[in-house]
Amino acid sequence: MANISEVLKTAKRIHFIGIGGSGMCPLAEILHAKGYSLQGSDNNESSIVERIRALGIPVMMGQKAENIEGADMIVYSAAIMEDNPELVAALKSGIPTFKRAELFGEVTRHFSNCIGICGTHGKTTTTSMTVQAMLAAGLDPSAVIGGKLPLTDSYGRVGKSENAVVEACEYVDTFLYLYPNVSVILNVDEDHMEYFKTMDNLILSFHKFAMLAKSAVIYNGDDENTLKAIEGVSGKDMISFGFSHDNDYYADNIKEVNGAYSEFDLIYKTKNLGRISLSVPGKHNILNAMAAIASAIYSDAKFEDCVSGIESFKGAGRRFEYLGKYKGVDIIDDYAHHPAELRVTLEAAMKLGYKTVWAVFQPFTYSRTAMHFDEFVEVLKIADKCVMTEIMGSREVNTYNIYTSQLAEKIPGSVWFESQPELADYVAANVKEGDLVITLGCGDIYKSAHMIIEKLKAE
Repeated sequence: MANISEVLKTAKRIHFIGIGGSGMCPLAEILHAKGYSLQGSDNNESSIVERIRALGIPVMMGQKAENIEGADMIVYSAAIMEDNPELVAALKSGIPTFKRAELFGEVTRHFSNCIGICGTHGKTTTTSMTVQAMLAAGLDPSAVIGGKLPLTDSYGRVGKSENAVVEACEYVDTFLYLYPNVSVILNVDEDHMEYFKTMDNLILSFHKFAMLAKSAVIYNGDDENTLKAIEGVSGKDMISFGFSHDNDYYADNIKEVNGAYSEFDLIYKTKNLGRISLSVPGKHNILNAMAAIASAIYSDAKFEDCVSGIESFKGAGRRFEYLGKYKGVDIIDDYAHHPAELRVTLEAAMKLGYKTVWAVFQPFTYSRTAMHFDEFVEVLKIADKCVMTEIMGSREVNTYNIYTSQLAEKIPGSVWFESQPELADYVAANVKEGDLVITLGCGDIYKSAHMIIEKLKAE
């Protein structure tokens, strides 16, 4: 089997199958900056494809076997199916072919200070915060992020330093391909159990990721499962953060401003570094900010510079992303799809002083909906109104015999719709001035947000 490190040393032209994916684009940009000749294909025109073409990288529309001609290395994204014509042709051709996760890992190997940020919740926000803090400190990091960072209007960036900040996803152990100098663990919660099967297996994967760190592990000292994950990790700087004063970094004198936005003093080993005012709501973002600042400071940033970067951070794409006010109704879009994420997002929304908070939720995957059914019911009751779509199955078959109608039966006053246009019609017809509509889910529920906006504009 071909070794990707060896292949990259001699590869002259690399073909990306699914180059328009948010995870593929930043890797393509980094390799392009390093002088590689690239080409790619995708099934849909998009802003990402436009961005790649603007760099001079040819992108072909449609998946055809002949698209791989001229390539001496091929990379394919996790979204590519086994029967994809280009992938089938690639595997038959003998041209070295690698998963996106393998290339991602190899890219991280080339930075002397790669910060890998993992956790069941908060990865994208914390990765984005860290990038913004390091940019403010002049550290010029490269980045690979799971959501769009408004500051750069992209899912990553190419820096000219030895610093890289990457979102490290635990799904199917993707993060174990990486080469982090610093491993950051935000939390470890029950998710992706169709793959991990048991909490012990999940915790073990996070333990392995901590072990990969060459220099340091920055971890949530208040999270029980994270503490289990770091047991036995040695030979590295171990840096904790949290609300407890036992942590190396902890938040003190916390105050809520305007309902859900936090101000706090950041203490490092009894020394008060200074005060921080967040521009993103929810107490969970205090933890994310502490992890980001600890990561930047470990990379030689000054605290004062970090603060200006963190305070100016107003959220990543689809992370409590404010889309605007229409007919007196505020529309926010959020990626929350696990009950714990929904809880912190909805609790923050309920503190913002709106007349009515509408949770517009698209359950994602049958396995997650079935395994966390009772928790979904409880957290969706937090909102004043709950409107749902049918479950988006993604890669799964509904062997669980689970449907949104079963959730709706348990949530008083909730309604659900088969299609997003029907849902958008209902919400637009029933919202009133002073309300907040927040679309929730990691599938394509963001489309509903934009449909609702168009309907409100047309009234």
